[in-house]
Amino acid sequence: MKFLLGKGGALLCLVLAILFPLVASNEYHIYLMSLAFIWVIATAGLNLITGYTGQLNLAHAGFVAIGAYTLGLLTVDYGFNFWLAFLLSGLVSGLIGLLVGIVSLRLKEHYFAIFTLCVGFIIWQLLEKWEGLTHGVHGVIGIPGPGAIGPLSFESGLAQYYLVLALMVLALWLMHRVVTSLLGRTFIAIRNSEELAEALGINLMRNKILAFVLSTVMAGFAGGLYAGSVRFLDPNLSSVTHTFDMITYALVGGLGTLFGPVIGTLIVTWVSQYLQFLQDYRMIVFGPLLVLLVIFFPRGIMGHMQQRLAQRAAQQAEAARRGSANAAQEAETNA
Repeated sequence: MKFLLGKGGALLCLVLAILFPLVASNEYHIYLMSLAFIWVIATAGLNLITGYTGQLNLAHAGFVAIGAYTLGLLTVDYGFNFWLAFLLSGLVSGLIGLLVGIVSLRLKEHYFAIFTLCVGFIIWQLLEKWEGLTHGVHGVIGIPGPGAIGPLSFESGLAQYYLVLALMVLALWLMHRVVTSLLGRTFIAIRNSEELAEALGINLMRNKILAFVLSTVMAGFAGGLYAGSVRFLDPNLSSVTHTFDMITYALVGGLGTLFGPVIGTLIVTWVSQYLQFLQDYRMIVFGPLLVLLVIFFPRGIMGHMQQRLAQRAAQQAEAARRGSANAAQEAETNA
């Protein structure tokens, strides 16, 4: 188990992802896995603000949509280069996230969640009603795919798969650098107790805004990748339904864990795919499975594995302590 939770497990997952196209039965499965990787990036951003900092952002899908529409509109309506538009998708989403965070993060707990739910609804209404900018309910059509980088071309579905995989690995590596740094420990301290963190001299507002902006930047980049993969956008991308989907991914995989969004997104995506034959009734099967998972694995799959590993390490340490105590007692008796 320790191997799976460490660098060995991460390397194994990467190798499996690289080899996946060789065993995929058709191109649709490769495309589906690419979309899953994009949602991993978005869910990792949600995990930063919710899992590590303890702030439930119900507008996260709205920031994914902002990034997607930024890329779509800049490339289709204004002729921007894909990669420049992709860079701006994260920056625009982060800038709007900064403005929203300055206002919303003055609230706490469910008040913050309700406020962000309203923000998500406002984003959805703007995308649907502001036809002069967003094309309204007609959506954005004809979005170009990722442009070539030097000799590397991304015209084929396979090339786009490896591009998305590389960007997902980069996003997870950056997330790892953040959460294992002093900044990450600061976020965790805020999640555990805002009062104690403030007593220790942590600037709550500044750090919560920083976490919120970083999460919205990741959401924006995920949205830009989504736009370049799907090639079509409509306002429903900002629906709170997609936010709840990402919350589900994080809960299944494990909130506050680095690889929880990866495991949760892939499991839910593929289980949902194979329940498609049930159509509108698939949630009758999928819903109870989620309830059972939350009951028996409240910390998610990765969180449960980490807990078991910590318990095993504690038991081994206790056994070693008792062994040392018994050896010392025997030495005294013999003396």
